[in-house]
Amino acid sequence: MQMHIRQAISQREAKGFDTQDLRENFLIESIFENDSVVLEYTHYDRVIVGGAKPVGKGLELPTYDNLKADYFLERREMGVINVGGDGSIEVDGTSHTLSKKDCLFIGKGAKKVIFNSNDAENPALYYILSAPAHHSYPTRKMTKEEASPVSIGSLETSNERTIFKYIHKDGIQSCQVVMGLTVLNTGSVWNTMPAHVHDRRMEAYLYFDLNEAHRVFHLMGNPQETRHIVVANHQAVVSPPWSIHSGCGTSNYSFIWGMAGENLDYSDMDFAPITELR
Repeated sequence: MQMHIRQAISQREAKGFDTQDLRENFLIESIFENDSVVLEYTHYDRVIVGGAKPVGKGLELPTYDNLKADYFLERREMGVINVGGDGSIEVDGTSHTLSKKDCLFIGKGAKKVIFNSNDAENPALYYILSAPAHHSYPTRKMTKEEASPVSIGSLETSNERTIFKYIHKDGIQSCQVVMGLTVLNTGSVWNTMPAHVHDRRMEAYLYFDLNEAHRVFHLMGNPQETRHIVVANHQAVVSPPWSIHSGCGTSNYSFIWGMAGENLDYSDMDFAPITELR
């Protein structure tokens, strides 16, 4: 069983990409498919991004030939955030219930992971981000209420939003996975502005709670030579360490940010001032 592999793209190569090239290399268009685990292996810090949507049955996390491992988490850890209906994740026989926006970290060494939904009419949608790990941290759940939500931004700049931090230096402990989510208030459409890059780690965004008639214009690329990708609900963008990651929607929305690389410091950002963007 194989995962699709996304090669690392340099700034020089991306400079010549047209719209279709950008979408093929950086956009994951289909993450949640009925009764399937859909995962993409990237060569950005060897991060795996994807989702699980159990509808009529529980879904066991597969073992993929790409990993050359006896089981998926033999040398990896993963963060999971539910963006759908209520469900549970069974980790080596222990069940963890997850409502919408709850997070579960699963440490290296967990052998059997099964994703479940409580209601087939309103299935759980588990967004997954996994990275290599050198140490086994314990499996831990955190609800959205426990994530110490922080409200920032303002309606005057169209970015009034609430940030929930789950897996990071001062939250759930991990080797290198960092995860959380941001909810934009009604009337706000901008995320992560001023934009920034992380020269020391990659990042991926999953957009959710976006009305099907609306889109987000996700900004990426070198700060002095930006590009954009038009993104729909339940689609994700993979962001290289050299790229900004920001966006503006035609309506408000939410998104999950997930990172892996050199450190666990949420505030490790190299800002690109608005006045210097091109």
